[in-house]
Amino acid sequence: MRSVYRLAGIMVVVFVVAAPSLGQHVQPQTTYEIDSARSTIQIDVYKEGFFKAFGHDHLVTAKEFSGRVVFDPNHAENSSVKFRVATKSLTALDPGESEKDRSSVQTTMQGKEVLDVEQFPEVTFSSTDVSKLEKKGDKWNVTLAGKLKLHGVEKPIHLPVSVSIAGTELIAQGEVFLLQTDYGITPVKVAGGTVKVKDRLRIHFEMHARIEK
Repeated sequence: MRSVYRLAGIMVVVFVVAAPSLGQHVQPQTTYEIDSARSTIQIDVYKEGFFKAFGHDHLVTAKEFSGRVVFDPNHAENSSVKFRVATKSLTALDPGESEKDRSSVQTTMQGKEVLDVEQFPEVTFSSTDVSKLEKKGDKWNVTLAGKLKLHGVEKPIHLPVSVSIAGTELIAQGEVFLLQTDYGITPVKVAGGTVKVKDRLRIHFEMHARIEK
């Protein structure tokens, strides 16, 4: 009988000692708010055409955006993302070009010919599914399926994303390619079409988000 009590006592001690260490590995589902001041969105717009050498590619950045990430490190498939960008905040950087040229690109981009920011003030993304989960060290590689609404057109997209957690901060990186014509935007042409913007855009992002207060 004493041996039974002794065994029970040992089991209790083992459980009490082990429980805290087990708990350290269990992180509940957490909501993060995107910090736009520390995050970047860059859009590469490329030229094509017979005289493309006389034009130049464009580099565009977003300056006003917000969003929320719900991330579950134990069940990443239960995570979700919602995101918005103010189209008026999209700014042509175009390093090496004159202020006059940048201003011209900015006016065209925000006008009715391209983004039409007065009629379509936001670009939004809302995830619907998380798949292709792969854990490598302290990073998760996932594919977000969701709906992107741009220029008044909403279409499904798949977004490969690398996610890592550093203390109270979540960092997400990825890129996606879009066709302007899929969203009702006709690529800009100049000089009678000898220089024009490619339909395909590259969007690269690095998001930093902190635990929502």
